[in-house]
Amino acid sequence: MEDDETFDAGKGSHLNQDGFVSMDAGFMEGAGLNVGAVAGLRDIPNPITVARRIMESEHTFLIGEGAARFAVAHGISRCNPQDLIVPREREEWLALRQALRLNAPYGDTVGAIARDAKGHLAAGVSTGGRKFAVPGRVGDVPCVGSGFYADDAVGAAVSTGEGEYIVRIVMAKRAVDHLAAGMHPQQAAEEVIAYLAQRVGGRAGIIVMDRAGRVGCAYNTFRMGRAWREDGRLIVRVNRED
Repeated sequence: MEDDETFDAGKGSHLNQDGFVSMDAGFMEGAGLNVGAVAGLRDIPNPITVARRIMESEHTFLIGEGAARFAVAHGISRCNPQDLIVPREREEWLALRQALRLNAPYGDTVGAIARDAKGHLAAGVSTGGRKFAVPGRVGDVPCVGSGFYADDAVGAAVSTGEGEYIVRIVMAKRAVDHLAAGMHPQQAAEEVIAYLAQRVGGRAGIIVMDRAGRVGCAYNTFRMGRAWREDGRLIVRVNRED
């Protein structure tokens, strides 16, 4: 998904106030609760790959230039930062700068949960952040427990939405805790979105999977694209009426 310019992740990410992409990602595997996260990348096409390499190292979270150097040391190539900027985002950045939109609309996140034949879970998220963000801004995505969480013993969750609010309720971990308490994934998803709105007034979406592979999703944003496999069928939804 980072290679698809449609999404706010990898190539096609939103631009910050300085006119550059600043990308974050997080990855967690549920067997050993191992985690890797990265923030502030400007010139790595696939930040999720860096997050996974970090997870496989002695580190858990790297940022900026240090993260980029780590990536190169582990066989991941850097690119020209301009190669990640698409015309759509450049035009929108120019319009926002002209209007001095310091509170531009939030961006979005791509996220996925996987469960293999042995029941092992993994959760990954990647984002270019919000539109016209203050340089140095980091949201929920690379924050373990907020943007993503996976535990083979219980389940996994990934978040999207207003990161400044999501981190305040540690949303992904909260959803997994609901699974541990016996909730169905759909109920867990609905509960955390309702709590986010009631407690801090945030807008977001979440997908949740339990250890058995059952899936739930909920959101209080205008829409949220989501897809999953059920009984061998691929199910795709974007709007509420789908």
